[in-house]
Amino acid sequence: MPLSIILIIIIVGLLVFLIIWLQPEWVISRLQHRSPDVLYAVDTEKKVIALTIDDGPDAETSPLILDLLKRYQAKATFFIITDHIPGNEAIIKRMVSEGHELGNHMTLDEASIRLSLNDFESKLLEADSLLSQYSEINWIRPGSGWYNDEMLSVIDDNGYKCALGSIYPFDPQLGSAWFSANYVLMKASPGEIIVLHDFKNRGLRTIKALEQILPELNKRGYRIVTLSEIYALGNRHQP
Repeated sequence: MPLSIILIIIIVGLLVFLIIWLQPEWVISRLQHRSPDVLYAVDTEKKVIALTIDDGPDAETSPLILDLLKRYQAKATFFIITDHIPGNEAIIKRMVSEGHELGNHMTLDEASIRLSLNDFESKLLEADSLLSQYSEINWIRPGSGWYNDEMLSVIDDNGYKCALGSIYPFDPQLGSAWFSANYVLMKASPGEIIVLHDFKNRGLRTIKALEQILPELNKRGYRIVTLSEIYALGNRHQP
């Protein structure tokens, strides 16, 4: 392969890496400006960070994640896909009993924005009906994280608050626990909301990432809390 082609590939790779590394800051700023009712982060001087984990429960990985959180006295909001609950009911009960928070991540692992508005509301309520058997549910994160104004109206009409996040290490796309851990630690600051994923290989990567993230954040003096706790501490991030 000619040297010029190799150089072009390297340059393109570096540009893609920089876009991934820097993207959330300007994307989040624009999204927050457009949708001020969606929670991305909060303004607070307290050294707290919210941890959210999507797509569980998983019979193998979720208990290991819970073990890590317990070891480092961290709390999380677990955005549950309700079709993953059958056979894993004890895990959901453990999440609640250990002080974690449940969130609604719909019934299936699919992009909510592709659903008709009626289907979106129907699946939101179906998931709510099941999750409400375990605890009070206040937060929803649409599947794949995309939403529109009509979806936000449905969310509000059904008594939910919509939450995304401010530290998203692209863990489903990149598949690197090393990158996830270092990305989170690089971006960590008071009031941020971390988004990681559970279920099968994603859960295994999250375990490896949390093994680095949790002790380091503890060393820096941070408390890891639920969405509801961080929401109560300060105003939502303004762009």
